[in-house]
Amino acid sequence: MATVAAYNNRAQAEIRLQHWHNALLDCQQVLEMEPGNKKALLHRATVLKQQGNYVKAAEDLRNVLQVEPHNDRATKLLVEVDKKLNEYRPEKEQKSKKILIQEVENEGNHEDDDGNHEDDEAHPVVGGESAATAPAERGVMGNAQKKPHSRAGDGGRSPHTDPHGGHGKGRGSNAEKYKVSQDPAASGKAVSNGAQGSARNDSRREEPARGDGSSLDTPSGALPPPLARLKNEGNLLFKNGQFADALEKYSQALTGLTDSGIDSPEDMCILYSNRAACYLKDGNSSDCIQDCTRALELQPFSLKPLLRRAMAYETLERYRYAYVDYKTVLQIDTGVQAAHDSVNRITKLLIEQDGDRWREKLPEIPLVPLSAQQHRREEAPSAEVLQARAEKAKQDAARKAEVRFSSLKQDGNEFVKKGQFENALDKYSQCLKMKPEECPIYTNRALCFLKLDRFAEAKQDCDSALRLEPGNKKAFYRRALANKGLKDYIACSSDLQEVLQQDPNVAEAEKELEEVTLLLRQSLAQGSPSNKPRRTIPITEVGEAEEPVQPDRTIAGETSRPSAPPEDQHREGGEAVTINLQPCSAYEFNQSLNAARAQSNLQAGAQLLRCVPPETVPVYISNQLDGHILSFIMQVLESQLLEKEPHLVYRHLSHLHTADRFSVVLMLLEKNEHAQMTQLFERLSALDSDAFTRNDVHNLADKYI
Repeated sequence: MATVAAYNNRAQAEIRLQHWHNALLDCQQVLEMEPGNKKALLHRATVLKQQGNYVKAAEDLRNVLQVEPHNDRATKLLVEVDKKLNEYRPEKEQKSKKILIQEVENEGNHEDDDGNHEDDEAHPVVGGESAATAPAERGVMGNAQKKPHSRAGDGGRSPHTDPHGGHGKGRGSNAEKYKVSQDPAASGKAVSNGAQGSARNDSRREEPARGDGSSLDTPSGALPPPLARLKNEGNLLFKNGQFADALEKYSQALTGLTDSGIDSPEDMCILYSNRAACYLKDGNSSDCIQDCTRALELQPFSLKPLLRRAMAYETLERYRYAYVDYKTVLQIDTGVQAAHDSVNRITKLLIEQDGDRWREKLPEIPLVPLSAQQHRREEAPSAEVLQARAEKAKQDAARKAEVRFSSLKQDGNEFVKKGQFENALDKYSQCLKMKPEECPIYTNRALCFLKLDRFAEAKQDCDSALRLEPGNKKAFYRRALANKGLKDYIACSSDLQEVLQQDPNVAEAEKELEEVTLLLRQSLAQGSPSNKPRRTIPITEVGEAEEPVQPDRTIAGETSRPSAPPEDQHREGGEAVTINLQPCSAYEFNQSLNAARAQSNLQAGAQLLRCVPPETVPVYISNQLDGHILSFIMQVLESQLLEKEPHLVYRHLSHLHTADRFSVVLMLLEKNEHAQMTQLFERLSALDSDAFTRNDVHNLADKYI
């Protein structure tokens, strides 16, 4: 069971890795288990500070200092947080004046500014934002503007309003919901403009998130489902006026998107733009500008970040920068009435501030490319443009597919680490549907099949991997394990030997080979007849008439007939055992060879090897070869044929190793039998012959020793 200390330690590690969202979850877990835990409060304050939630961070730090007043870390962190808070409070106090705001019930157009907020991703965008959102942006930013600059009604008083107040004539957006009592006429005009702008675009906008949370799991761009849900929750909170909570959701989504490594500039741009709207609603113009700038770096000439940054600049009375952003907005979309009104208003202020040469003091206004301009005369795209669009669409699809593939593969790897092989199997199967030529996925899925004792399927995946990469060591090893599970010990042994040939230092393969060799011996011993010497049943040919007995053809006192093939007969236990020395088939050869071996009759074995061509012997013994037969043949070659017929010995050795079961049988020989084989090749290499050279013998010995 996880303990408080474990959660605290993991939270500290997540903080060092800048995984803020995960660290926050661990801190919450600790505080549920042990409310008031100092370490958890301190860790959570660190995370909240990084996420910009300075008020809650300060509250946690003060709780720590109440329990431990001399905590240096908490004291230092609280100073930093208070400094951040003080940067914004004086700005609100000095640059705001109290005015009366009355809420206006408008049955005909009840959708407020927050309902428009989550449309940042609802439709195609230029540089990440939508063309259809421009007029509606006046609704998005309604009560975010802190300083309307209309001079009407107060004769020289500062034009700025309360941080939560409306914007006068130039706002054109929040008048749908709020009315400033000093200038009802201007407010009425703004209502007209804003309503018209929203009406023109409602037909092109998607429905915003509903209050019942039914669309919280709606997919969002390339965001993984957990991050898409955070974004949708932020949209819903923003719509309900819970801007601080919405800001936290967007911050968590941004942190998660950064930590995931997913390359999606569009989604990142939308999240920064949405969080900037929250900052603007709460009067935090500096952070709003910072987030809008980040969004524009990701998606240049995005409409909403430009509008929000312009309003934030205007709130801070940085009129030159606000003017530049509003003019840029109008290059993108000339139908944004709020931008027209703001340009007219700021122009008057700049003339008062800088005189007739006010334009010379403006920063450079960027030139918006035609591709980013939304209200321009559309021309039929050329073939080159269509091809470029198709290529871009193809690249985007490939990029998204790659992101999806990487995510599935990573999920599969994580499930394997946790021992959840069924889940991992599903992920790897989805990967192979996307990329059926990906060799590592086959070997990974084969591992899952092995863990689930599905050996036949594991072998199939290893075969597929080896077709793609014939020398894949991992595929050979896992196929060996699958063959072992299928009790195909010969195939298993072959695959393990291939692994060790590629890398002799694979201890697992060496251990498995020893175990499989033992299993193979047991299997062969169980499947073979008794180890007692075989008896050859004498077969007597019966002709039309008996032939007279020929005493000079007898061996060991028994007679043979001239019409029958030469035979070697021995008496054993009172019964005659006949060896056919001129076999005409594989069956007769194996019967004779087994009889000679059982009687240790090396002379009969030599006669058999003289009568049968060397290239035929591997064919005859292919299904009968075992360690006893191989050892007997080696004895015959060394003791009976080596001295007088070394060329015949060399020919037999050149063909014998081609028998089907030779490599397996060779592996099962005892040490003394290997020593006998080595001695045979040493003696053969020492002989002089026109049929072979010493080098030929050494090369041939590599196949036996």
